[in-house]
Amino acid sequence: MTHGGRLVARTLKAAGVDVIFTLSGGHVMGIYDGCLDEGIDVVDVRHEQAAVHAADAWARLHPGRVGVAVLTAGPGVTDGVTGVANAWRANSPILVIGGQGPFSNLRRGSLQEMDHVAVMRPISKWADACYQTERLGEYVELAIRTAVSGIPGPAFLEVPMDVLHGAADLGAIAEPRFRDYRVSAPAAPQAVADAAAIVRSATTPMVMAGTSLKWSEGGPALQRFAEAFEIPCFTNGMARGLLAMDHPQFFNRTRKQALASADVVVLAGTPLDFRMRFGGSIPPEAKIVQLDLDETLIGQNRAADVGLVGNLGANLDALRAELGEGDTVSFADHSATLRAAEDELEAEQAAQLNSDEVPIDPLRLCREIADAITDDMIVIGDGGDIVAQASKVIRVPKNGAWMDPGPLGTLGVGMPFALAAQRAHPDKRVVIVYGDGSFGLNGFEYDTAVRFGLPVVGIVGNDAAWGQMMRPQSMLYGEDRLVATELASTRYDLVVEALGGHGEHVTHPDEIGPAIQRALASGKPALVNVEIRQDKGAPKGSTYV
Repeated sequence: MTHGGRLVARTLKAAGVDVIFTLSGGHVMGIYDGCLDEGIDVVDVRHEQAAVHAADAWARLHPGRVGVAVLTAGPGVTDGVTGVANAWRANSPILVIGGQGPFSNLRRGSLQEMDHVAVMRPISKWADACYQTERLGEYVELAIRTAVSGIPGPAFLEVPMDVLHGAADLGAIAEPRFRDYRVSAPAAPQAVADAAAIVRSATTPMVMAGTSLKWSEGGPALQRFAEAFEIPCFTNGMARGLLAMDHPQFFNRTRKQALASADVVVLAGTPLDFRMRFGGSIPPEAKIVQLDLDETLIGQNRAADVGLVGNLGANLDALRAELGEGDTVSFADHSATLRAAEDELEAEQAAQLNSDEVPIDPLRLCREIADAITDDMIVIGDGGDIVAQASKVIRVPKNGAWMDPGPLGTLGVGMPFALAAQRAHPDKRVVIVYGDGSFGLNGFEYDTAVRFGLPVVGIVGNDAAWGQMMRPQSMLYGEDRLVATELASTRYDLVVEALGGHGEHVTHPDEIGPAIQRALASGKPALVNVEIRQDKGAPKGSTYV
């Protein structure tokens, strides 16, 4: 006989979970004890939001598997709500296990008792509670199955502490079986043929690839499709990096121009949300071929001419095969036109990318970061304007990854994402591109990185402002009426040093590169704090899109 925490841990291990993220809490200690027996690492952070963000990043780095966060009751669960909401909008398959007061005292006002399931249900694919110790494994399996199937997303399981710590006979309880529940089939052949006819008729088409393509592991299929027909491809969300930035069919500066001239748009997992102006960025006369994992997403906000429901990689391969059976299809001339426009825009930015001005031009900082990035790194964006600029300059590593919050736009993901990434890939370097505002949200997780020996490197573009808000505020109301957008020029590098890490402070552009290299070579969690120009009016250049 043992306790329910061991049963939970055994089930997690069977599901391929080898690390959980948590903040110590009495309601859930039984799970920690079970993890010791099952060889599951327990990474304890300094804020429950960080635990859930770390689980989110873990899932992004391990397709088909869940990231797991374990939270104590009451404020432990509510602290994690933002992380769950972010995973919900990013379609990240995570399992959050929340503690609860004893079931025997339900609704009597136990310490930290509240209705967690009701809180989590609107931002989860599945939210429930288990009230029988012997059924804990069954509930964990159901939660994980729901999280990874179809359109992935978060699952929440509440476990009262007397249920978790109740007696369990492992020998008498069957261990749940796990399989790959993800969508693997393509759409019906007639739908593929209809889509191929639309693409074949195009003269100025484009592909807009998004997050569902990542969850379909469709990067190789996108590359095959792009190369077969020399069609220009753009990416957003978690599709960034699925097509190498030096691939001849990858474009990232001319999206507005390509959309404005498009007669056919292939939406490969890109929802028509605010990033696509709810469909308004596509010309009214253009035809839409939409690929996604869930039929309810086809035609959302704007009707699609053809919808291909199923695994996106399989559907791109099916579409490529169908197009290959007819006349030769090539959009090389259209790609060449867009490439010339991209080269022109890059040339226009050259002065800022190489600027020697002080305070430092943000684009000069981005260029220096780009110069330091190698093909095996994992790069995380955590901020507003500085990340928007960096994403146009920094190439996504070929053997690494780029991660950012996703469509919820949650600041503070930097260190939690980095903790998970560095723990998952100790052989790779993990770099965070920070705004100074976002650093303040979870910067104390440098303590976690120090305790677990995770040498992540953060680079802060410090303009002493919530820059993305300061600019429109000053333009709308005047620079003399700034409210809640100004920060201090804080020495965040000294904060990291105080926590046991390595800090660098940079005020001149020629110091940036050497400071980044020293941070990488330090062997410690490190932060490079770079003072950049504060723009109160309209920003220089055309990088704010």
